[in-house]
Amino acid sequence: MKFTFNKFYFIWSLLLFGTEVLIALYTTNWIRAYFGDFLVVILLYCLVKSFFVVRKDYALTGVLLFSYLIETLQYFRFVEIIRLDHIPIANTLIGTSFSWIDMLMYTLGILFTAILEKILSPSLIKTISNE
Repeated sequence: MKFTFNKFYFIWSLLLFGTEVLIALYTTNWIRAYFGDFLVVILLYCLVKSFFVVRKDYALTGVLLFSYLIETLQYFRFVEIIRLDHIPIANTLIGTSFSWIDMLMYTLGILFTAILEKILSPSLIKTISNE
């Protein structure tokens, strides 16, 4: 894997991160519970593509597997096992409760990203990245 800086994906990372922060701060309904999980895999994908030259299918698969791993760690109460459950940021980043719906939302988010990558012209992304 080669290091790079891709402006297109980095800008999307920032926009998605801002959206995730707004969701965390100002929503408590299904948007926070489900849409945040849908968006977080897109955010992670954009972060990977911002800094690494990696095939899209590898990045998509890697992000999805990483998300599944984090969710599985929640099932085993990993935050408690490593005794970080008293630290709010650890609870937020790693999570505290397993959900099959979260797994579904991660999957849908990655599928959505894969479809967008197919639709968007690679030359468009490259042009915007190099500006």
